[in-house]
Amino acid sequence: MVVCGDDGLAHRLAAELRDVYEERVTLVVPAARDVRPGSGPGQGRTRSGAGSVLLGWLPGARIRTPAADRAAAGETPVPELRVLEAYLPDEETLAAAGVAGAAALALVYEEDETNVRAALVARRLNPRLRLVIRLYNRKLGQHLEELLDQAALVAEPGIDLRGLDSATTVLSDADTAAPALAASAIAGTSKVIQADGLLLRAVERTPPGPGQVADPGLCTLALLSATAVDPAGADGSELGGDRGPQLLPDARSVAAATGRGIVALEAVSHAAAAPAGRRLNQVSLPVGSLFSRRLRWSMAGITAAVGALAVASSLVTGATPLHAGYLTLLDVFAINDPALDQPREQQLLQILAGFVGLLLLPVLVAAALEALGAFRTATALRRPPRGLSGHVVLLGLGKVGARVLARLRELGIPVVCVESDPRARGIALARRLHVPVVVGDVTDEGVLEAARIHRAHALLAVTSSDTTNLEAALYARSVKPDVRVVMRLYDNEFATAVYRTLREAHPAALTRSRSVSHLAAPAFAGAMMGRQVLGAIPVERRVLVFAVLEVAGHPQLQGRTIAESFRPGAWRVIALDTAAPENRRLGLTTEPDYDVARRPDLVWDLRPGYVLRTEDRVVMAATRRGLAELLGRGQARTAGARGTGASQSG
Repeated sequence: MVVCGDDGLAHRLAAELRDVYEERVTLVVPAARDVRPGSGPGQGRTRSGAGSVLLGWLPGARIRTPAADRAAAGETPVPELRVLEAYLPDEETLAAAGVAGAAALALVYEEDETNVRAALVARRLNPRLRLVIRLYNRKLGQHLEELLDQAALVAEPGIDLRGLDSATTVLSDADTAAPALAASAIAGTSKVIQADGLLLRAVERTPPGPGQVADPGLCTLALLSATAVDPAGADGSELGGDRGPQLLPDARSVAAATGRGIVALEAVSHAAAAPAGRRLNQVSLPVGSLFSRRLRWSMAGITAAVGALAVASSLVTGATPLHAGYLTLLDVFAINDPALDQPREQQLLQILAGFVGLLLLPVLVAAALEALGAFRTATALRRPPRGLSGHVVLLGLGKVGARVLARLRELGIPVVCVESDPRARGIALARRLHVPVVVGDVTDEGVLEAARIHRAHALLAVTSSDTTNLEAALYARSVKPDVRVVMRLYDNEFATAVYRTLREAHPAALTRSRSVSHLAAPAFAGAMMGRQVLGAIPVERRVLVFAVLEVAGHPQLQGRTIAESFRPGAWRVIALDTAAPENRRLGLTTEPDYDVARRPDLVWDLRPGYVLRTEDRVVMAATRRGLAELLGRGQARTAGARGTGASQSG
């Protein structure tokens, strides 16, 4: 795997591939000051057209992951991280990084133009290369995917891009981090997996009491080595015990386990939980709030009075009800002839109708004014309602904040936004969704109070300033000590330090500090492994991988029932894709443009006796070794590792 980038996402992605998926990685970075080079053997400098290039191995600076914990405990060693330093990812640099023989390349520079240029060069060097590109521009990303796939077909006619598991994938770090940020604010965890619009989380449950059975949720993923002392979603795990975690246990093992917590798979919420009949790109007016309640009651009273006068007129004159109603309306609007030669009863009814008409005039004027005011405020920013409670206060409507707002509204979560820039990109989205917005600097006194922070369920601070997010979190805790706080912090080490400090200062409240690179790296890593990989969830020192597989070509699945295909400790079928083969998407992760009206195709409540057919596609939960066995990578991976070691020693 080759990773090219110039910020924290590149380092985090390289560590994710190495420590979680145990892949051999080459990291290309632009400057020596951004990398902590190792002093081990094999380090040296070469010259290239792009400038000075540092080629070496980075044994240190590992992130806290299950594989890193295993390495610290003297277990399976972690593959080394090869570092290549170059100013630009030009053809010479990519060739030196080994792109021609690599399985996947990630281009995660902050500048879109740099990523596009490098992608075109890499596609020419290796038509079979799996490309993962970081782009902010969605439309450009869609066109670029088609262009690069066509370039691969031109360079190597007859190549099967679907068989290569999608040659090109374009992602945005804001899109990939938004679901985890939303899940942290709602459920207190960022251990989430996205599949077909469904947001799944891994939650740790305490051991059941005597005679009780723990709730397995959608399914039981693992048995913990000991009771978890920190809620799911905490950075790292300090669980101990004589017995390690047992991944993908069978029902007998779960029933026999005593005093051991479980990790269950749960659904946070589905995209269909958004307000019915309203999509994110749908513009609508608040028709139900055009007229106030008093005005509606006044209109109802006048209508009833007109109806009563029409019935009375029909009885007095002997006219049909329709004709009597027509004459009554003429009298109400004062456009009928005076009833001078008519009986007294009819004259009295005409006078009463005129009086009703006088009452109707101010009601119509009030209705016109209220409708005008409602139409004017329909396109303006709403203010938080006075009685609002249990909502999420979203601080920041920039690139990341807009994506988080979209995800929260799809999950049906009430939101109040705070933004200092009235021209921020998320303001238009908030106006379209009729989400209350407080425009002001959160550091000013009274801004969070205007957002009803004292009644809020959580504060989600996702501005681009770490100090602003931290100040808002501290001030919110002073107003409401038990409010759930989720902060976006750029540096992952700083985020961990803030998390630990706030946890010690407020042990009764839930605090989560996340960096966008920390949250986005798993999605980019999954795309580099192939679109069949939905993501990975750490369980103490081990990892569970979630993947999408075609049943055809896998004898462990084909022709077997759901129960028979389950291999404890290796893999388990957890969902079935019911979409027709010709209508299936290559990837089941959430698409950029959410369609809340689309019916989900995944079925999670599976019958154990269902027989898997050749044309079926399933979602699997598997260990790394189990997934490698299913994909037939085990022998190839071992041979590749031996070959690499031999070349290094030589």
